[in-house]
Amino acid sequence: MSVQDRIHTLRTRHHSLEVALDQETHRPLPNVDAVTDLKRQKLRIKDEIVQLEQIG
Repeated sequence: MSVQDRIHTLRTRHHSLEVALDQETHRPLPNVDAVTDLKRQKLRIKDEIVQLEQIG
């Protein structure tokens, strides 16, 4: 898998997490633990994307 393919895959996953986070936060009683976990996952992916973009 090339660096660009990996970045594309990560961006797709990041978008999926954004959708899940949006759905969770708009529920009548959002699960705070789920929101925190989704945010952590998004941040981890964003950090990896930034590192990969610096490489190639």
